[in-house]
Amino acid sequence: MRKLANLLNYLAYLRKAKTAHGIHSPFVYQFVTEVLHDKQRYPEYKLVKNTLDAYRHSGKVIEVSDFGASAGKSRFRTRFRRVRDLARSSVVPSNIGELLFRIVRFYQPEHILELGTSLGISTMYLSLARPEAKISTIEGCAVTAEIAQKNFINHKLPNIDLQVGEFSSMLDRTIDKMPKLDLAFIDGNHRKKPTLRYFDACLEKSHNDTILIFDDIYWSEGMAQAWKQIQAHPEVTVSIDLFRIGIVFLRKELSKQDFVLRY
Repeated sequence: MRKLANLLNYLAYLRKAKTAHGIHSPFVYQFVTEVLHDKQRYPEYKLVKNTLDAYRHSGKVIEVSDFGASAGKSRFRTRFRRVRDLARSSVVPSNIGELLFRIVRFYQPEHILELGTSLGISTMYLSLARPEAKISTIEGCAVTAEIAQKNFINHKLPNIDLQVGEFSSMLDRTIDKMPKLDLAFIDGNHRKKPTLRYFDACLEKSHNDTILIFDDIYWSEGMAQAWKQIQAHPEVTVSIDLFRIGIVFLRKELSKQDFVLRY
């Protein structure tokens, strides 16, 4: 049933999606031409790809704890999974990871928050894009976090601070320690109420130039509803729907507009 709903959402997205030629906002036009459709193959992409390839060939079996929507009505669910299966299903696709890299490279955020480290692939994209940035990333599963941490150490990425624990208990204390929040990538617990709570928590340290990015905005009906509420929030001036992810800007100098862009 979810697959059918996702297909219908994607067809609706394709009908609405615009290219750069249909955009009249200079700010969003610059985002499309210089970030979204930047075709340069940065050397950092290769480093991440090599890491992901190693994961995809790993037959190691680990016990994964899931605190998100996949846990159902339980507080969490544990199951045994191969690392290579996680690498195929639980990390960001390369086109999204590379876009995260370009967003960070272009806008140069100093303080970055990530919810949902998983194996650390998206975290690598964020870190490599701006080694001077300070990245706080939270992962609920201790075993998965251990793999990610070893990866960060092996690649000498000292700007990543990995915290292990449930988002509900870790998020507020992590944000409290940050002097400000320049960019957040929210990729975990794909349900309506938690997503809206994460959004509200992020607003506490956000400012005019903060960028908030939400993964899997059409993963479920609840996520789609959460995305609509985020778009409508008075602090949000510009939202960009790329189907897989949603991006919001808080810049008060921009007119309130919602964009659906082809990617």
